[in-house]
Amino acid sequence: QDRLVESGGGLVQAGGSLRLSCLASRLPFSSYAVGWFRQAPGKEREFVADINRSYRTVYSDSVKGRFTIWRDNTKNTVYLQMNSLKPEDTAVYYCAAGVASTLTTGGIDFWGKGTLVTVSS
Repeated sequence: QDRLVESGGGLVQAGGSLRLSCLASRLPFSSYAVGWFRQAPGKEREFVADINRSYRTVYSDSVKGRFTIWRDNTKNTVYLQMNSLKPEDTAVYYCAAGVASTLTTGGIDFWGKGTLVTVSS
């Protein structure tokens, strides 16, 4: 059974919005930094955003001001609200969890299987 399960991906037009969710199970969710990465076709996986156990958030420059990450420890869930979507946001979005204070430096213990986001022009 997967520890992290993403949902909420789909097809949206440029300028539209989507909300991704990641449900965690069988891990002490509140003790982990959790976040999102993405991988576009033919490209390497890249960091999108994370939120640590102190609720400090980090965003990549490419999504800052358009995406918002938050967590609900009562539901073991992390969310990613994506607004003003662009075709270049098209990718498989992966949920990740790690014990470090940020996921930007690696140290990821768990990955989800991903959810596809497609933004049409």
